[in-house]
Amino acid sequence: MSTSYRNRIQEFKVALGEEKINLKALRELCFGGIPFEGGIRAQCWKVLLNYLPLDTSLWESFLKKQRELYSQFLKEMIIQPGIAKANLGLAREDVTLEDHPLNPNPESRWNNYFKDNEVLLQIDKDVRRLYPDMAFFQRPTEYPCKLILDPQNEYETLRRRVEQTTLKSQTVDRNRSGVTNMSSPGKALNLYPSNEYEVLPNGCEAHWEVVERILFIYAKLNPGIAYVQGMNEIVGPIYYTFATNPNGEWKEHAEADCFFCFTNLMSENRDNFIKSLDDSQCGITYKMESVFSMLKEKDMELYLKLQEQNIKPQYFTFRWLTLLLSQEFLLPDVIRIWDSLFSDQDRFHFLILVCCAMLTLIRDQLLAGDFTVNMRLLQDYPISDVHTILIKAKELQDGS
Repeated sequence: MSTSYRNRIQEFKVALGEEKINLKALRELCFGGIPFEGGIRAQCWKVLLNYLPLDTSLWESFLKKQRELYSQFLKEMIIQPGIAKANLGLAREDVTLEDHPLNPNPESRWNNYFKDNEVLLQIDKDVRRLYPDMAFFQRPTEYPCKLILDPQNEYETLRRRVEQTTLKSQTVDRNRSGVTNMSSPGKALNLYPSNEYEVLPNGCEAHWEVVERILFIYAKLNPGIAYVQGMNEIVGPIYYTFATNPNGEWKEHAEADCFFCFTNLMSENRDNFIKSLDDSQCGITYKMESVFSMLKEKDMELYLKLQEQNIKPQYFTFRWLTLLLSQEFLLPDVIRIWDSLFSDQDRFHFLILVCCAMLTLIRDQLLAGDFTVNMRLLQDYPISDVHTILIKAKELQDGS
């Protein structure tokens, strides 16, 4: 470790050690990248995502309260609905029309239970293939959730609910975010065997199961948006950062802390996931057009070339903006981009700058390419050095 890097770590320790964190100074420090050592990145993200208060003396009591609240969510939204289901029918006289599975009332507990299962199956399908090139999400967690894995709750886990429902494999599944998921029945059997859970030692759960729980509880608490495919790509890097924290005391609570940070980030980003808002000023269409507006201002020649080839921003910027570039780069690089993104006071404007920088950095190839070549470049972005992209975005921000 170089002396300059050691000094940088020390700067972060000083900034996070203040009784009242100077948010402006911390943001400036984080913009250039946050060290992983000592759990600094996880700690900074919790501050930047408005989870941890700036008054560090409040951290202990605040975290205790939030983690207890999350445990309550687990009990109310995962364990108790299952208990109600398991208990129904034990004694015939206890079953009322209100509690009956055939109750036509859309607000009945059973009807809600079945609706939740539809959401759960979509989440389950997505989180199982989260970062398939990495083993991390398939591995068992160091701190399995005791509340969920309690043998008395055997019938109440999301695991059991998924096992009881048949997952249909499909050839190609396309969605709004431009993500294409391809599998064949044969391939699906190899990748996701029906006894997948049995691969883990007894009493363990995989990291992707934790992500599934976070998304399911978010969907339950936010029925207006519920779950939209692509949210798994936003939870993934946050959870990974918290669950690999070298500080074991914080790592143990990665699930609860990730849930609240994801919720805060989604409160800023959720309009991108609401289809009815697509064409409003807060919707995704406006943001996609903003990338081209900025390109027009910064590089008219490139803008006109894309216009001439009828390459529309929705062909590629939808995924870039909605998923915060999480599908364009390898996970370590996504995390580095997010260091800068989270530290910017107007993070979503900075994201537009990053997208514009990505375009200008491949301008020569785009100017030389035809429609097919250029679409391939934009949908499979060729530059992997995110440091170069962030420097260019900063230049655009500063007007140079």
